Amino acid sequence: MTATILLMMVGAAACGNGDSGHSRQSDKTPQNRAGNMDEQQATKRAEEIIHQAVDGMLPKPKLKRIGPLPVGPCLADDNSSSSGRKQVALTYQLTDVPGSEAKRLLRHARDAWVKEGYTFTSPDADWSVPFPKFFMRTPTDDFRMDGIIGPTNKETGEGIAAISVTSPCFAGGAGTPSEANPAAYQTPPGTSDAERRVLEHSSRIYEALRVRHQSQAGDGVSRVEDGTDLLTHHTWSTVPLSREALKGAIRRGRDSLGVEGWAVRSLPLENDQEMIVARHPADGSLARVVPSADGTIRVAITAVDHEGARSA
Repeated sequence: MTATILLMMVGAAACGNGDSGHSRQSDKTPQNRAGNMDEQQATKRAEEIIHQAVDGMLPKPKLKRIGPLPVGPCLADDNSSSSGRKQVALTYQLTDVPGSEAKRLLRHARDAWVKEGYTFTSPDADWSVPFPKFFMRTPTDDFRMDGIIGPTNKETGEGIAAISVTSPCFAGGAGTPSEANPAAYQTPPGTSDAERRVLEHSSRIYEALRVRHQSQAGDGVSRVEDGTDLLTHHTWSTVPLSREALKGAIRRGRDSLGVEGWAVRSLPLENDQEMIVARHPADGSLARVVPSADGTIRVAITAVDHEGARSA
């Protein structure tokens, strides 16, 4: 099934291009719930979760931040373009330690979060492989975390551990529609896990591209049956860019997906451009990031909706 979706996404892409600091605070307190958080509280909570993972590690790593500023827009429900909702996303590499220690540091982070009562959103990491990865959440306030190892020497099994924390969305400043269009990622009760995943992945890519959203026909979340599987798609577009700005944004998207552990393929296109096709290491979601002839970037995320899948 994965190969089928990948071929479908590559075909669609080709058509699109041719068309023209920390302190302890209980996560059970009401102010930490997504509906009541503000930017300061969300950042403080995300930093707390990071420190829960790294405090007590030996050898003690240095936290090296990856990516843009910690607070940015969430990917929007298209009907909420003026909401200005935001989320915190923090990613740190654990540096200044021997590469052979990466797996032990990652396991320490996993154990620390389990001790806090946090739960897995996918099966626990396979610790028998050289470069394990895991995905978790805080059950009371729905912060999402993951831990991966970026290989530096595949033959010796050395690498750099990285951990990430992403907050749920919260009310931000007023903002303008152009700034907030991708920002009102809303998952009301009953939202499927697949829809939550495609929106979260889209939000990360939006932050990496650093380009404003522009609504186009066909944008939004949709579902498609593929044999016995129910697929959830999320598609959106950016504003038009110059040729060089387009290349820079695509490159940032490619690098960000790689840092987060996605299996990334870069496919050359005309005019010295490239499209990105990637597969998420744990949940199998597929992403494509494609420059179009009109200078916009089209982004599409596809995930299998296991909850809604039909029986064979």
